Amino acid sequence: MEKGEVESAPTPRQAAEIDSAAPEAETVPAAGPPETGATVSQAEYEQMKAERDHLKDRLARLQAEFDNARKRAEREKAEFRDYATGNVVEQFLPVLDNFELALKARGSADQLRSGVELIVKQMEDALRQLQVMPVATMGEEFDPRYHEALGSVERDDLPDHTVAEEIRRGYKLRDRLVRPALVRVVSNPKQQKE
Repeated sequence: MEKGEVESAPTPRQAAEIDSAAPEAETVPAAGPPETGATVSQAEYEQMKAERDHLKDRLARLQAEFDNARKRAEREKAEFRDYATGNVVEQFLPVLDNFELALKARGSADQLRSGVELIVKQMEDALRQLQVMPVATMGEEFDPRYHEALGSVERDDLPDHTVAEEIRRGYKLRDRLVRPALVRVVSNPKQQKE
């Protein structure tokens, strides 16, 4: 079903199925007004039947509109996700292009290294534009919210529980942690004895 379409009213058979599934306080036979002591005139019966049919039709249309709105919201959500992903990918395509150029290059190891360093800088700039920042590590106090300890290093020149070495850089997107930094933490035996 396309955008803006509304499902048509139910067929008489569907209406009968909806009608038979809906609990009612009092049912009136389809043949006409009740024969027992009820005081409903034929005109009132026809008016109530028309009103019921109108309400059923309205309910069916509202259900169709709700289904269409739900499908449209899902489609818009998927389109937004694709649009956002496309914007991110667009930031990294020049980096990929430069990696491909570096692989085709026939220069010395030093030239290749300086080229890769430029590509890393370009990648960091792309991340910065997306507000992705590295987690501070070296010389910082170990924080389990942002750092993941891979081991400890015994040193007496640095304070206990500070980061001595960064093994893998961690990243934050604004204030949300994307990936913790893998670090080695100082174990200072002099401070532990005090």
